[in-house]
Amino acid sequence: MSNTDWSRVEVEAIVDDYLSMLASELAGTPYNKTAHRRALKAALQDRSDASIEFKHANISAALLDSGFRPIDGYKPRFNYQSLLVEVLAQQLDKRPELFTLAAADADRPIVVPEVEDILAVLTERPQPRQETHKVSEPVIPIIRLPTNYIEREARNRSLGDAGELFVLNFERARLIHAGKEPLAAKIEHTARVRGDHAGYDILSFEASGAERLIEVKTTKYGVDTPFFVTRNEVATSERHASQYQLYRLFAFRQAPRLYTLPGAIGHTCRLSAATFLAAPK
Repeated sequence: MSNTDWSRVEVEAIVDDYLSMLASELAGTPYNKTAHRRALKAALQDRSDASIEFKHANISAALLDSGFRPIDGYKPRFNYQSLLVEVLAQQLDKRPELFTLAAADADRPIVVPEVEDILAVLTERPQPRQETHKVSEPVIPIIRLPTNYIEREARNRSLGDAGELFVLNFERARLIHAGKEPLAAKIEHTARVRGDHAGYDILSFEASGAERLIEVKTTKYGVDTPFFVTRNEVATSERHASQYQLYRLFAFRQAPRLYTLPGAIGHTCRLSAATFLAAPK
């Protein structure tokens, strides 16, 4: 049976199980993904483990698209069907406790995590998203949430401050490792010294002494979590494209990882309007 032939009963079963796991994860309660999958199989029509994992990845993508964090470890696959979104919306409406847990998780204060080798957190940027929604599907219904929890986490000042401090430590270690201790001593936490209007958070340096303007975006969630940039940050990155770098910290809570996007944000990211400034006309 192909991955697209899932019945409503099957989709309802896997969404219900996924949300149960997600509730445990948000609450900090241990759970076993393998045990969940084995129990779930009894409600499915001879589905393979690969097929189940693919559908889990579809659910992760649908949640991310709606502004809700997915389960860690189920990498989003964005070619999901409208039936899945319909069922997900219905089941989320019946689980108000998930919204409470998600809000608490997004708002939770965080401290700078300790890592054994801070330079080792650097990794490659994720590959651009290639998948699209199936055009043969009806219009995918919108999941309506009380708030966008991805955006809510992005407004968590404690998380933002911790991410900036982490990058300050990373930059000092990077320059010291390059034998540039005097430059490391000159790094500036611009967001604190000059305020947010500068369009970047940290003034650091290349080994040559040239300035590196760093904007830090931090999430406790996975590498596929979208992030938010301001008009000022985009404009600053365009004016100083040769110096500007966006540092994206992810999985920040337990095992921080970091990738960088050098240059103008409009050239390194797909930008979608999240809000509009409006006035009567």
